[in-house]
Amino acid sequence: MGELFECKIKGAFRLKEIRSTNPIAVGDFVEFEKNEDGTGMIHLISDRRNYIVRRSSNLSKHYQILAANLDLVALVVTVNYPETSIVFIDRFLATAEAYRVPACIVFNKIDRYTELEIEYLDGLVKLYESLGYPAFKISALHSDNIGDLTTYLSGKTSLFSGNSGVGKSTLINAIAPNSLAKTGDISSYHNKGMHTTTFSEMFELVTGGHIIDTPGIKGFGTIDMVEAEIGHYFKEIFQVSAHCKFANCTHIHEPGCAVLEAVKKYEISSSRYQSYLSVMDDCKEGKYR
Repeated sequence: MGELFECKIKGAFRLKEIRSTNPIAVGDFVEFEKNEDGTGMIHLISDRRNYIVRRSSNLSKHYQILAANLDLVALVVTVNYPETSIVFIDRFLATAEAYRVPACIVFNKIDRYTELEIEYLDGLVKLYESLGYPAFKISALHSDNIGDLTTYLSGKTSLFSGNSGVGKSTLINAIAPNSLAKTGDISSYHNKGMHTTTFSEMFELVTGGHIIDTPGIKGFGTIDMVEAEIGHYFKEIFQVSAHCKFANCTHIHEPGCAVLEAVKKYEISSSRYQSYLSVMDDCKEGKYR
């Protein structure tokens, strides 16, 4: 680990054509001038290789940059304690596709599930692996299958994200024991997580690479997606759409739509198609999720 500096960013600093609530993000490469008191003043943010964003919770036309210069985003989900919605998963994956960041899914808390919940989880794993998304079934608390995930993360800069309470910080502590990421409990009244990470933070892996922990999020609002391109961010819809009768098919009501036909034949998951419609709905004027 190199020398650490507490830095500030110049008040007038703005990123070109970026409407973000945070002009600097974890993972950015910066240049700064060292002050006499040992702190630094950032004067340059290098061009980003990529980044991933979510819509700001308060400002519908602005967004938050979760992290920059990523090799991978790892979405940590749970089928219960708390339950992660399919729409949330698909919105996250669509955003990763839009910003060209490879994604994987980490199904946590396998030690707590009933037989029916395990069956449901296995169905989700089968679905997302068939789409090309690596999936890991783990228990961060008991270190089940942590080794396979650690090997996969080795040498990568990976963003960990997910709903509050899915066990991101516990998982990070299991993978990087020196990280001391904060952990919290589940609110039993709502079966939802209570926020423990209040800001994004990067941890170094002994095997090489880094993990970026982010605050738990309830919803995942998409932004800056053009209606005609949303189908591109759902791999199976994009593949099948090549056979649609009309080049500008929205896959909602058009005759000769290959996507609608594939949904009817169960060749495209109905849950994925409903998530597609949900993201399409975001494009309506004034719509915010």
